[in-house]
Amino acid sequence: MRSVLSRVKLLVAVLAALWVSATVPAGGAQASEKVTVFAAASLKNALDGVTAVWEQETGHESVTSYAASSALAKQIEAGAPADIFISADMDWMDYLAGKNLIKPDSRKNLLGNRIVLIASRDRSDPVKIAKGFDLVTLLGGGRLAMGSVDSVPAGKYGKAALEFLGVWRFVADRVAGAESVRAALLLVSRGEAPYGIVYQTDAAADKGVTVVGTFPEDSHPAIIYPIALLDESKNADAASLVDFIRSDRAAPFFEMQGFTVLR
Repeated sequence: MRSVLSRVKLLVAVLAALWVSATVPAGGAQASEKVTVFAAASLKNALDGVTAVWEQETGHESVTSYAASSALAKQIEAGAPADIFISADMDWMDYLAGKNLIKPDSRKNLLGNRIVLIASRDRSDPVKIAKGFDLVTLLGGGRLAMGSVDSVPAGKYGKAALEFLGVWRFVADRVAGAESVRAALLLVSRGEAPYGIVYQTDAAADKGVTVVGTFPEDSHPAIIYPIALLDESKNADAASLVDFIRSDRAAPFFEMQGFTVLR
């Protein structure tokens, strides 16, 4: 009797082993890992839509971490696991390239943007942004919300524009520096700052603010968002997602938010 039971148990074990081996993909991998994207905070609304479509069409998964480009680049440098980086300026992509942390052949210019002056909804009068415009009087006793001018791309562009227009020296000590452009946007949206400088795409994403002026394009360096695969990425699906982000299918998501798609 024991011999029969032993044989039955052995047969069950063999069948179970055969079932497991048949259902596990070759190489022992259980499933594709999620593609990890590190992207500038200003991309959130558009990129969430793009990745959702890619996931639905391919059956693959992704996860996106949004923050200031400077913070993301430093995290990548420190060894944070990621597959794709999309920066809000060339400088932070150049920074990673200089440390051999991106795959050079994968780097492409993805998007363009503009910077604008925003106000809380109760201050909607248009502002003519030109040489020497009176930003100090506009601020009254309040502060100017911007991304950190030392590290956040939108803050750096904003400072460059104000310097070009001859206004920076009058407002430098009135700036409320934020950790990202979205954080600067919230300061104005919540009424904690009367005015702020953000990308036009951020302004479009928050109904709590209004655009009162657009900075001349020649007042600051060209705003370009580059994209690249990271050198340490081993995810086979990452290149597919980069291709989709750069495709005609994805373009409307970016254009609806106010980005210029670069070809």
